Amino acid sequence: MAAAAVRYLRSVGAAPTNQPPEASEPYDPHPRAELRAVGEDERVPVESGEFRRVMGRFASGVTVITARDAKGPAGFACQSFSSLSLDPPLVVFMVARTSTTWPRIARAGVFCVNVLGEGQGELCRGFAVRGGDKFAGVAHRPAPVGGAPLLEGATAWVDCAVHAVHTGGDHLIVVGRVRALGADGDGDPLIFHEGQFRRLE
Repeated sequence: MAAAAVRYLRSVGAAPTNQPPEASEPYDPHPRAELRAVGEDERVPVESGEFRRVMGRFASGVTVITARDAKGPAGFACQSFSSLSLDPPLVVFMVARTSTTWPRIARAGVFCVNVLGEGQGELCRGFAVRGGDKFAGVAHRPAPVGGAPLLEGATAWVDCAVHAVHTGGDHLIVVGRVRALGADGDGDPLIFHEGQFRRLE
């Protein structure tokens, strides 16, 4: 995990944390938007609304990425989750640079991916908003290895450590090393398509 943190710091232009304090900037796990990886001369003339409309045709599952730091549990709703590698077992998710939850996950160094079931649309909406206590009334238990919140009723879960972080335009690409996983819940997954939750028929 330490090596992944050093790689991440280098990718955003910060000095490694093993340097003397006077020789390095404070560690900021939340890089600012001006550090975008795509330059103005590289942009394709695609209107953002049209980009969203077309990409919305791609149906996806819905997850909640959770972690626990010194302040308590943290989490956010995430569509951009996928398996990445079988050997070693790796998964990946994308998070906006403007996310206020990502810095807490970065500090924790571990996270849990909770795959939501078809009846958990309201739970997803609760984790999609900024601010407030997202865990109010939400039953959860610690994931077996990392201790991140494992949400009650999730159809599957993946307990991970942060393996690497890469820049991707206005998002960060977070790679997780899988340390435990399970598919304990019953029922079909929650599907998101064209701005709405869907169910399998």
